[in-house]
Amino acid sequence: MKPFFAVPIIVFATFTSTALSFSPALSKVSFCGGHRNYGTAAAIKTYSSSSSSSSRFAQTSSSISSTAGPFEYALIFDCDGVIIETEELHRLAYNAAFQAAKLEIDGNPVEWSVEYYDVLQNTVGGGKGKMFYHFRNTTGAFPTFVQDGKVMSAPQTLDEQQSLIDNLQAHKTELYKELIAEKATPRPGVIELMDEAMADPKIAVGVCSASTKQAVTKVLDVTLGQERRNRLNVCILGDDVSKLKPDPLIYVTAAERLNIDPSKCVVVEDSMVGLRAAKGAGMKCLITYTKSTEGEDFYGEGADAKVPDLASAGVTLEKIFGPMKESGPTADILAGIKD
Repeated sequence: MKPFFAVPIIVFATFTSTALSFSPALSKVSFCGGHRNYGTAAAIKTYSSSSSSSSRFAQTSSSISSTAGPFEYALIFDCDGVIIETEELHRLAYNAAFQAAKLEIDGNPVEWSVEYYDVLQNTVGGGKGKMFYHFRNTTGAFPTFVQDGKVMSAPQTLDEQQSLIDNLQAHKTELYKELIAEKATPRPGVIELMDEAMADPKIAVGVCSASTKQAVTKVLDVTLGQERRNRLNVCILGDDVSKLKPDPLIYVTAAERLNIDPSKCVVVEDSMVGLRAAKGAGMKCLITYTKSTEGEDFYGEGADAKVPDLASAGVTLEKIFGPMKESGPTADILAGIKD
């Protein structure tokens, strides 16, 4: 199938200014972070010589074995819905991509409503996964589409279906980046908590998102700023892993990369999909729910705490990790302030 969108991809790699983020469980690289996360595909070692910000930068090691890093705990953020409320922007971008390709099933245009997208985001991780789920599970049929001004039949083979999904996702990402540049603002309290954690040399800070590198990098640059993004200790994206949330692989890999026991990691998520991934990796999970996820039974699925947002609840680093430092990884976190 001839693609109806052409998106050139150019990758530049430098070991002096841009960090290549590898993991033993990964075969690809992520450019989400900048200076704090160097490594090899064989193993990652981190070293600390002082409590200054420079001591938080990980360095390359060619050793296959791993040794204990400088971090005692980790605070890991999801991106969409946690750092920024992006789900509605995602939905608008998908619908715009569907409209541009003139997707139709039985003569009806493909469009995702707010209510339906809420179901998708709490069921399937990743954009391509959502589209496959929609066409295979919800509609039971792939759509016709327009390519070079010609109406094309619905793809029948797996390769044809994959090509359509890949092209839709590529166009959607470009549309999404435009929306982010116009409308992105961080959720209340996220920047403050992240900066507090980055100032503590014993706490690693990371981002794990099922979204694509192009989409997440744009979001993080706009909301966190490049300097703060470059200080992340770990950043794993949907392009980097073979299985997306709710599979725990992305968080298991983060713990391996940081050389931290998963039980000493706290994940900030906003959805059931993310919660299941975090708990499946053996980590604590703090939910900052949104309007589209506030009705979910997060505690029934094992959430350790939930709040409407970090700022209004008064979430601080001490209220998260203080109990764990005093009583161990099984301690109750955010006591007295969580829902």
